Amino acid sequence: MIDPVTLAVIQAGLQQVCDEMDLTFSRAAFSPVIAEADDRSDGIYSATDGSLIAQGSRGLPVFVGTMQFSTRHLVERIASGETLPPEPGDIYIVNDPYLGGTHLMDVRFAMPFWRNGEIFCWLSNTGHWPDTGGAVPGGFSASAISAEQEGLRLPPVKLFKRGQMDAEIYQIICSNIRVSEQRIGDVQAQASALLVGADRLTQLLDRYGDATVSEAIAHMRALAARQMRANLALIPEGRYHATATVDSDGVINEPLTIALSVTRAAESLTFDFAGSSPPCMGPMNSVRATTLSSVYLAMRHIFPDVPISAGAFEPLVITGIEGTFLDAHYPRPVSGCAAEVSQRIAEAVFAALVQALPDRVTAAPAGTSGNFGLGGHDPEKGRDYVMYQISGGGYGGNLHHDGLSNGCSTIGISKAPPVEIMEQSFPVLYRRYALHEGSGGAGQHRGGFGLDYEIELLRGSARASFVMDHGRTGPQGAQGGQDGAVNRVEVIRNGETLIPEHLSKAQDIPLSPGDRVRVRTPGGGGYGNPADRDPALVAEDIRLGRYDPATARRLWPGKA
Repeated sequence: MIDPVTLAVIQAGLQQVCDEMDLTFSRAAFSPVIAEADDRSDGIYSATDGSLIAQGSRGLPVFVGTMQFSTRHLVERIASGETLPPEPGDIYIVNDPYLGGTHLMDVRFAMPFWRNGEIFCWLSNTGHWPDTGGAVPGGFSASAISAEQEGLRLPPVKLFKRGQMDAEIYQIICSNIRVSEQRIGDVQAQASALLVGADRLTQLLDRYGDATVSEAIAHMRALAARQMRANLALIPEGRYHATATVDSDGVINEPLTIALSVTRAAESLTFDFAGSSPPCMGPMNSVRATTLSSVYLAMRHIFPDVPISAGAFEPLVITGIEGTFLDAHYPRPVSGCAAEVSQRIAEAVFAALVQALPDRVTAAPAGTSGNFGLGGHDPEKGRDYVMYQISGGGYGGNLHHDGLSNGCSTIGISKAPPVEIMEQSFPVLYRRYALHEGSGGAGQHRGGFGLDYEIELLRGSARASFVMDHGRTGPQGAQGGQDGAVNRVEVIRNGETLIPEHLSKAQDIPLSPGDRVRVRTPGGGGYGNPADRDPALVAEDIRLGRYDPATARRLWPGKA
């Protein structure tokens, strides 16, 4: 029996292995979306079924589930003979959304870790590539009606064979994506992160022994399951209902509904999505792995003390997604699943469980990653480019305080790349970068504020595309709080302002020098009755210019 001190040390050691992989990946990558925004993740997975052993604390939470499922699919395909068996030094590449993935831009590497001639575990990571081909630069095709329009889809294949990159497979990839000459930096960074992980894991195993570490991994999984069940016991037994909506699928301008019933019984929590909208024509379908992972990450927000392990997911039962847009199959387009639909799923979970745990759960956060792709040619540098901008938004208020302003998306820790880096890398000028003041929903504790930015194209020609959300309705308030402000997208061309038909989604909008794009991201929902807000807090918001006096009097009657 392993002693508690050794168990804790090994658990921390495995976490450190993943954290070092994360840091290596970001430090070595070329693309700002990875190097600056940290849109990536690294983890350790079981050799037998791909289940999660440990994941970096600096990685995107949405990948907690999806990387587990993609590794499991790889293991199963190897066992069935569909994929070539591994040898030492091999690294597989895969981005197929329907094999435990997200959208095509999230490219996964998986490497078997060998000990004494057998695979001890898998090391895997995911990085958001700025482009994987498809109809529009950046891959966020708001009007796509099939997976082929979104980019190159890769099944699990060996990109590295016995430590050497397969030049032919790499050339096939580069021949199907934009700005391919820049991808070698990201590819080498992604592979290097796995090699660093292998080195650090070897040191840990050499120190404690394979048998002891294996025993610790089994204990970690069992402990995570027990801790999650203990937390679930805090939820009163019963059923809780909530809905969340997606603005549109990008093709048909009608909202999609996520219907959720959460039932707590015995030691499990069941999430039933029966009654949600059917599969949609546009890219706002979600694959099964992303849907399940969205529930997992929402529970991580509510119970952050539970260790990251496959055991934490065991008491969570997810049903009712078959036949809905939350269980997409080929060739349904899915570019909006990871960054947008996932956050609507999490919002539904929050809206249901805030009824049961009002002291732990917040009102809805902004819930959009603000995916903005810009692709064109820079005549000054004589090269093409693909720029990908993500942005933050307001978090929901909660029982204890106002929501955070300009926080990262619900699904990750990714931050917007620094303005200086973006202006240095692309022919753009940020005319504005400020808080979207007044966007937080009113409540006893108001929602945090979103972001207000404006980008001008300086030279050359470009095409802009958006796959965002919450343009039709704002993030939900809770316990009597009001909804946050909606997402607002404007394109200013030749002095005229264009508002996309689908509000938060559009593609292939041509831009010329001097044209501008302005985005105001949502604020978080308010928490509690606005009549209960401390007048001093209202006065402070007015003093700092967050709300004008007239608006404050309207939102908080008698408090301003």
